[in-house]
Amino acid sequence: MARLSLSCRLPASWHFSLSLLSLGCLPRQRLFWPVLVTCLLLLLLGLYQTEHWKPAQQTGHVNKYFSFLEHMEATDVTNRALNYGIVVDCGSSGSRVFVYYWPPHNGNPHSLLDIRQMRDHDRTPVVKKIKPGISTLALMPDKASDYLQPLLSFAAARIPREKHRETPLYILCTAGMRLLPESQQVAILEDLARDVPTEFDFLFSSSQAEVISGKQEGVYAWIGINFVLGRFDHADEGEDAVVEVTTGVQNQEPISRRRTVGIIDMGGASLQIAYEVPTAITFSSPEQEETAKNLLAEFNLGCDKDHTQHVYRVYVTTFLGYGGNMARQRYEDDLVNSTLARNRLTNDQTGTGESTPYLDPCLPAGLSDTVQRNGQTVFLRGLGDWQRCQETVRPLLGQPNGTASLRGAYQAPVDHHNSEFYGFSEFYYCTEDVLRISGQYDSGRFSRAASDYCATKWSTLKQRLDSKLFSIQADLSRLKYQCFKSAWMFEVLHTGFRFPREYIGLRTAQLVYDKEVQWTLGAMLFKTRFLPLRDLQQESLRPSHTSWPRIAFVYNHYLFFACMLTVLLAILLYILRLRRIHQREQRQVEALDLLWVEEGEALVGV
Repeated sequence: MARLSLSCRLPASWHFSLSLLSLGCLPRQRLFWPVLVTCLLLLLLGLYQTEHWKPAQQTGHVNKYFSFLEHMEATDVTNRALNYGIVVDCGSSGSRVFVYYWPPHNGNPHSLLDIRQMRDHDRTPVVKKIKPGISTLALMPDKASDYLQPLLSFAAARIPREKHRETPLYILCTAGMRLLPESQQVAILEDLARDVPTEFDFLFSSSQAEVISGKQEGVYAWIGINFVLGRFDHADEGEDAVVEVTTGVQNQEPISRRRTVGIIDMGGASLQIAYEVPTAITFSSPEQEETAKNLLAEFNLGCDKDHTQHVYRVYVTTFLGYGGNMARQRYEDDLVNSTLARNRLTNDQTGTGESTPYLDPCLPAGLSDTVQRNGQTVFLRGLGDWQRCQETVRPLLGQPNGTASLRGAYQAPVDHHNSEFYGFSEFYYCTEDVLRISGQYDSGRFSRAASDYCATKWSTLKQRLDSKLFSIQADLSRLKYQCFKSAWMFEVLHTGFRFPREYIGLRTAQLVYDKEVQWTLGAMLFKTRFLPLRDLQQESLRPSHTSWPRIAFVYNHYLFFACMLTVLLAILLYILRLRRIHQREQRQVEALDLLWVEEGEALVGV
């Protein structure tokens, strides 16, 4: 007797097995149609629920990448279900306003809000910038709200009026304000807290206007890029890029989750690094532990503090003076001092009063240049020796005896066998502008390309620039300092941060998914991390009969695929059955034809 079993990977309450043997009292022909109709109904219901709860899909790993196209579309401000948020980045040279939006939370307490940058009808990000920085109002703090008025009006005009009262506004000030005395900072922030609520109806209080530290800014940048890359989503079964995370909760087993990426950002003046430290750290002394506390940030991105799925421990630190331009200035300061001292000694010995050019290994071969300091001029002549340039810049790392990290600062351990980093700003420019090898970083390939570039004559480099053989961002300044900055970047990575030369987990990039990732996105995610509680509380108040389809079809997507497989199997069985019927009818026709022939022959014989 035929036996057919159907078994789906479902929750315990949904697991079932269907056997035709147990239903032997029913003919297979009569049982086939109910099974087919039932499967079709389940499939249609699954499609309906998937579409109905579409916001819940955005948290999936695969859907995160497919939703990238949706992020590039114009924001549908007519959708009353959308929520909005505003972040004003008050930087040293100017201020920018960013408008974000997100659909309702999907109801899964382990999922973050799906925050996206708002885009206007032309699909361009809703951003506006003004100059100069807000720190220029140090002596006129009562003008601070007037200064931000154009930015806030710009944001208000793009958010539906009925949404203003529930739209959070965060005014976050960075480097420029950090340099002001605390009294001047407080005066500017008090003016904002007093006047902004009288002009705008946004959800805003005095605690939402603040001067953030470099550590906070680094954490927000780390949150932003990992969110865009989908690293806060649940790991897929069998995924390789995962880590075992130990939290500070006692008696809790390690959590296996998707591996996050670290960031290294080298600007013109400063260098910043941030990465997750998934395992507990042991310290060699109480002093080291106290130092590490200032460089480690532990926070929960989840909406419930009792859930540790989104607890992260991040090491972040900023090195002022270690950016590409500032490092070159420090290099030239040392060079001028040593050259002038050497020339004075030479003049005292020879009495000629002449100075010889300094052969700079960090300038392209054949390039002549001058450096002026305090009325003194030093003549330089490019030597173009990249290896000697590495040796020359190494002391600028500030490593006592070459054993500690940059500036002797504490550095949390990095698992170089299971980690991934993105290098931004100077890391990208050094690998792309003239070398054209950005992307996956290979130290051997980079060393050869940088060495060849440094040894190339300056006249040849200028010809290549005129022939547009470099990127469109390359200019004479980039050509002039490329050799130095390449050596500086290389030494910072491998000597300063002690990344092995065979490390393959670094990518140099300017954009992620063809868009710039701002730290303001991370700030919005962090500031709104508790908002899903509102949706979760509303969900818990709904009648139970309205919530079961959501649980069944959103959180158990295996049912959807099982239904599709069942339908395909039923169709296949139906086709086979039709084929058997057709063959049986054909045999009957042939037998009938044979009978007619035999009867005809019999009649003829008579």
